[in-house]
Amino acid sequence: MKEGRILSALLGLALILLGASYLVIQFIPGLAAWVRPAFWWPAIIIGFGGFFVLAGLLSGAHGLAIPGCIIAGIGTILFWQNATGNWASWAYVWTLIPGFVGMGVLLSSLFSGKVGEAIAGGGMLMVISLVLFAIFGGLFGGLRLIGVYWPVLLILAGILWLLGTLFAVLRR
Repeated sequence: MKEGRILSALLGLALILLGASYLVIQFIPGLAAWVRPAFWWPAIIIGFGGFFVLAGLLSGAHGLAIPGCIIAGIGTILFWQNATGNWASWAYVWTLIPGFVGMGVLLSSLFSGKVGEAIAGGGMLMVISLVLFAIFGGLFGGLRLIGVYWPVLLILAGILWLLGTLFAVLRR
């Protein structure tokens, strides 16, 4: 029951903050030009993700950090794409989503006091996600820094994979 009250209080606080911000904009119209809902709409998605993470931390339902990180991460991607107009980047930025899952697993495990699981589970997903992001970004021309060297990332990913497999076999 305690979790329900905490979530309810957080939702009430979010509604108060949202209403107060719109009220301030009505009384100070100059702020409306700075806020521009057409530009800031992804911030609402980021806020929902942060709400999930915070609710998971405060209520003890630590698993809420996983969907919270996914929602906030996608909101951050949308914020960047909306700001830059680079919507074609979806060809490679989707590879960051497993990293958002990894961040959620990491936070959930840390909130639960399971540091070993945090690094093993969440960390591996984040590394895989970043490698895929670099590979696809280089392949689709989004990461000009990598350019024609993206196959080297494939080779490094293969080496890391083989080393991980070798260490897993040796531990048994």
